[in-house]
Amino acid sequence: MDLVVRDLTVARGGVPVLEHLDFTLGAGQVLVLRGPNGSGKTTLLRTLAGLQPPMAGEVGLPPEAIAYAAHADGLKAQLSVTENLAFWASVHGTRDIVPALKQMNLESLADRMAANLSAGQKRRLGLARLLVTGRPIWLLDEPTVSLDTASVALFAEAVGAHVAGGGAALIATHIDLGLEAEILDVTPFKADPSVVATGAGAFDEAFL
Repeated sequence: MDLVVRDLTVARGGVPVLEHLDFTLGAGQVLVLRGPNGSGKTTLLRTLAGLQPPMAGEVGLPPEAIAYAAHADGLKAQLSVTENLAFWASVHGTRDIVPALKQMNLESLADRMAANLSAGQKRRLGLARLLVTGRPIWLLDEPTVSLDTASVALFAEAVGAHVAGGGAALIATHIDLGLEAEILDVTPFKADPSVVATGAGAFDEAFL
């Protein structure tokens, strides 16, 4: 299943930030988003994930094909590591969380409450949610924040296994994950900020 983007313009707070984007992400591929802070990488990922409408253009992909990991880890502090993963597995209709615990080195923390995890451990648990979604296309926004070198390697292995199994990943990161990947620099697609969005794109995404 491919992610197909055609002549896409995305807006933040009613102002276009990127325009005329065209690319295809197919099975077995990793595409890395690059660009300076504030260039629109997060806005693009949120639009592709269906969290906000595009200002113009088309995104060809059923929403149920996407798993999105943003800056927030999406954890329930009052639940254990196992309970958090089991919850997300049930949401996505999957059952086995053991591979995810193993892949992200969480087995020894399985019974620990999420509230008592370090920042890096919380991040690993948040990323482990991807492994229980069963969804083929991962959209990842700076996924290695708070991870040490060993944990970054674990995550890179997880992405590698995902794409080797026919999945795909679109990753906004400045870190070299050691993966075979194409680079999409969003800088050339910077929009004219003097153009104000109207209609579907004219809203404050802080309310999403």
